[in-house]
Amino acid sequence: MPWWSFTKTVLAATALTLVRDGLLSLDARLPGNAFTLRQLLRHEAGLADYGELPEYHAAVASQEAAWPTDEMMRRLDGYRLRYSPGEGWRYSNVGYMLVARLIERTTDLPLEEAVRQQVLAPLGISAARFAMQPADLAETGLDGSSNYDPAWVYHGLLIGPVSQAALLLDRLLAGDLLPANLLQDMRETRVLGGPIAGRPWVSPGYALGLMRSAIEGGLTLAGHTGCGPGSVVAVYRTSVAEASACCGIFSPGAQEGEIEAQVVRQIRAALGLER
Repeated sequence: MPWWSFTKTVLAATALTLVRDGLLSLDARLPGNAFTLRQLLRHEAGLADYGELPEYHAAVASQEAAWPTDEMMRRLDGYRLRYSPGEGWRYSNVGYMLVARLIERTTDLPLEEAVRQQVLAPLGISAARFAMQPADLAETGLDGSSNYDPAWVYHGLLIGPVSQAALLLDRLLAGDLLPANLLQDMRETRVLGGPIAGRPWVSPGYALGLMRSAIEGGLTLAGHTGCGPGSVVAVYRTSVAEASACCGIFSPGAQEGEIEAQVVRQIRAALGLER
């Protein structure tokens, strides 16, 4: 299944392994830019998002081929900062496109190979890969997916079993891929407000490649929700004392809040908390 924006979690993990290895810094300004890697990963860099463009949605709905990156950035005026880095928050796929480029430059590898070497292979994830052309998505069997150009996801689109997405998140947050200090950095959250109508989040926020929020009952979930044409994926994890639970759900034709609520119920049940 397409992992949609859960791909951001994997890109963030990849970038953090490069911080671990001394190849990148979280808090130094990136060359030629006014923002840092931490600000990119937490959507605090000041960048806009191509999802704001009505013509983007029209082109996707018409099943057109993706615009070249330079054309997308020209239409968006994508290099112009909308606020000073660190002084605001704005969800930005463009920011994660820049993260993907940074990974490629730093490793001198294509994105897929860099992600495989740094994250997928060490975590034992063997059935995930990047969709490169519409035929890759046709394998998912989703209605209309055979005509969707995955290049519309400018930071890259991972596909694979949803069970592998859940396994990746569980091993990432519970394991030793990242040292404790970087796992703590990854969890540091910018709280974005109060409850969202129709969704289970009490204090929604964004960490480094992670959506993170408390839910009713005091648990805090971390993971990511993603949406694409006609489908939603949600992958989240929590831990209580010595116990932890992780759940991923993919569904065509559903709403974000509906799938997130299902994830919450499954996690609560796994921990023996569901009534």
